Amino acid sequence: MNVNIVIGGEAGQGLKTLSNILSKTFFKMGYHIYSSKDYMSRVRGGHNFMSIRIGTEELTGPSTEEDVLLALNKETIDRHKENVTTDGVILYDGEVEDLEQDLISISAKEIAKEIGNTKVANTVFVGALLKILDLELDVTEKILKDYFAEKGEEIAEVNAEALKQGYQAATSQFSLPQVDRDKSEEMMINGNQAVGLGAVMAGVQFYSAYPMTPSTGIMNYIASKENELGIVLEQAEDEIAAINMAIGASYSGIRAMTGTSGGGFSLMNEGLGLAGITETPLVIAEVQRPGPATGLPTRTGQGDLSFVINASQGEFPLMVMAPRTAEDAFYQTVRAFNLAENYQIPVIILSDTFLADSKKNITEFDLDSIEIKSGYLTDEEAAQIDDYKRYKLTEDGISPLAYPGQLEDDVVLIDSDEHDEYGHIIEDSETRVKMVEKRDKKLEKLTAEELTEPEYFGPEEIDHLLISWGSTYGPLLETKKLLEEDDVKVGLLSFSDVWPLPTEKLEELAEDTELIVVENNYTAQFAKLIRMETGIKAQHNILKYDGRPFTGAEIYNRIQEEVIK
Repeated sequence: MNVNIVIGGEAGQGLKTLSNILSKTFFKMGYHIYSSKDYMSRVRGGHNFMSIRIGTEELTGPSTEEDVLLALNKETIDRHKENVTTDGVILYDGEVEDLEQDLISISAKEIAKEIGNTKVANTVFVGALLKILDLELDVTEKILKDYFAEKGEEIAEVNAEALKQGYQAATSQFSLPQVDRDKSEEMMINGNQAVGLGAVMAGVQFYSAYPMTPSTGIMNYIASKENELGIVLEQAEDEIAAINMAIGASYSGIRAMTGTSGGGFSLMNEGLGLAGITETPLVIAEVQRPGPATGLPTRTGQGDLSFVINASQGEFPLMVMAPRTAEDAFYQTVRAFNLAENYQIPVIILSDTFLADSKKNITEFDLDSIEIKSGYLTDEEAAQIDDYKRYKLTEDGISPLAYPGQLEDDVVLIDSDEHDEYGHIIEDSETRVKMVEKRDKKLEKLTAEELTEPEYFGPEEIDHLLISWGSTYGPLLETKKLLEEDDVKVGLLSFSDVWPLPTEKLEELAEDTELIVVENNYTAQFAKLIRMETGIKAQHNILKYDGRPFTGAEIYNRIQEEVIK
């Protein structure tokens, strides 16, 4: 059983606080959570809404059906009433005519005024919502007490009173089953926080970025650990400065990272090429939003794949990974640092707004499994070198990596021009050919030894193969379940490493199977990548490009209409 709760209103009405308090409440009660948000690019006004889906079993994506609509203004009802289920309810401070659903009118503002603080009207709604769901107040009371502790005992007490009066003003509409499961080893986290935590665990020492939605959450998380862990975080004046700062930090021998979205990544392109030709380790988080230009700055999309894979001029090795979930984002970020340093290449973590902002309960990360694999020479190895060649020609293309000052009598020389083994500028064709081939050997080794094949879910014999990359994984898991209930023989192949593209599992499953590629863009970029790398053409593309994420039910309906018929 699951219930989808939507909170809607204007920016500035406290939606984020409401969502956080309710999400924590349901999590502490033991329910599975999947929380997402849809917000406009403005400080005040407009229409924003938060969705909190709760259930007794794991949830992997959002839902378009709304069981409870908590409307902070009339516009929310007008926009969402068609999505509220026939047996759902609308919670509102006021009266509305001609609704098919039950309206529970709560005089939240009046109750807050009588209590003596008009700002606690939203807490009245929290109490009313808990009553509608037939849940007790004790967990929320503790959460509110902790949440408002810094604002003083009086504020905490008035919110506690608002919670109780809101509870008394409503009636029970749903009867959620009590949950009895061990959640002591769980956490609630979103994709941006997972990337930030992964960077911290990987040993990031320098992070530079210009704030750009939706990537700013990564910077905010790392900033929260800056003083505690001795991390240097620089808010750069623009993305050009951000990437060049990160390259400079990495050249000095420390783990460095930058983050942005598509527009900022456009500015980073020359810097990306600099990291490529100087073979400087670099991790970049590119959190996608719809473009081009400013596009839809607070919405989601997967339109940057082709751009990122082919970013910057010339040819040089880079890797692109697209995390599927918050868990995947954490472990992939750690892996990104190791691969960037050991192969001396840029590694791009290609996320999106949907993954970045969606929050769910997950099992706590296995920190004991984290392994830091340094690509730098040890001091003992450095001491034995008497003729240091930064770009030494080797069988696998990976040259000895030292940091400035580590070598007693040698300079660690790098150059953005083509260069010889020492790093000196060259113009001759023979050396140029050797260096291009040297750099490409690293990609050959990475492809052969490091790529992770996509994860497959399903039986051995199938008629349809769903293919996802990145964040479409969660909704497609739900789609697969719905199709199986219709006795459709279906499997799901979910990619996280997308460049270089791992092909073994795909080629194995594609034979005598209808391929359905699902992605949040207009031009079927991943389907084109598959065909370019393998010659395999997908029979069906399920595409969405309105700035909103897929839901499992939506993909299921599209497949019924466009594929199965």
